[in-house]
Amino acid sequence: MTLKHALFLAAGLAVASAPGLSMAADPWPSRPVTIVVPFPAGGGTDAFARPLAAQLTKQLGKSIIIDNRGGAGGNLGAGVAAKSAPDGYTFFMGGAHHAIAPSIYPKLDYDIQKDFIPVALVATPPQVIVVNTQRVPVKDLASFIDYANKNPGKVNFGSAGNGTSHHLAGELFKIQTKTALTHIPYRGAGPALQDLVAGQVDMMFDGLGSSASHIKGGRIKALAVAASKRAPGFPDVPTAAEAGVPNYEVSTWYGLFAVKGTPPEVVERMAAEVKKALASPELTTNWNNAGSETPTMTRAEFGSMLNSEIARWKNVVKAANVKID
Repeated sequence: MTLKHALFLAAGLAVASAPGLSMAADPWPSRPVTIVVPFPAGGGTDAFARPLAAQLTKQLGKSIIIDNRGGAGGNLGAGVAAKSAPDGYTFFMGGAHHAIAPSIYPKLDYDIQKDFIPVALVATPPQVIVVNTQRVPVKDLASFIDYANKNPGKVNFGSAGNGTSHHLAGELFKIQTKTALTHIPYRGAGPALQDLVAGQVDMMFDGLGSSASHIKGGRIKALAVAASKRAPGFPDVPTAAEAGVPNYEVSTWYGLFAVKGTPPEVVERMAAEVKKALASPELTTNWNNAGSETPTMTRAEFGSMLNSEIARWKNVVKAANVKID
């Protein structure tokens, strides 16, 4: 070996061994991955995010960590996620709330369409109308509407926060049934649901995923699902149309997003892993028990659905005249 070749080889070894440098990037994921959930534990988003994270942990061999960041109707967590490094180690579990927010909040510190990349639609449980029968003595939706009309303004409903799908589902119900219900916003569906079970609020328009176990346990009563057909796992709960309120359909949804700028290969890998996870027996059973079908949308279809949802909820917000400063 000549002196020139020896010096060249030594220089190459020095560069390769320098701190922070390597001859090739580590394969993704080389460390734990975080999924920001913009609501407290116990809500609908959490009900699907945690089982998904557990299944992805098995598949990827690295921990998938849930980071609950509740507040501002799901907008606080969205803003935190949007400002995260686009390195493939932070994802965001968004939902129907984030398709509603642009029409309600004049100032958001994130843009769900511009700051995020749709990765996968995760779950599509319908909204369910649930009551605490200790506070509201009714047996079905018709008797509830009659009770509410006889007690205008005295029946309240809890929600995950102003501008969330829970809130708008209630406003839409009020319009269609001409009932006067009082809205009580919480920092997430979890805390609202806890108060419903405890008898602190009368009712909720909740995502079926978070209410499922309480309905099955008899702690609250499901009057109807806001969908065109009965929910998987809940064959005895009628649709709103069957219960006397035609055209009342409010499906909620939860989807995984990557931060804008995340490497395309990481986005595609995560999309493939989520698809695999959703097809697993564990999640198929879990989703069925939570009243959700298993989505099969492509990334492109999910992106198109998001755009359609934003336009749809804009019309509902206008009709309900909902404004939040």
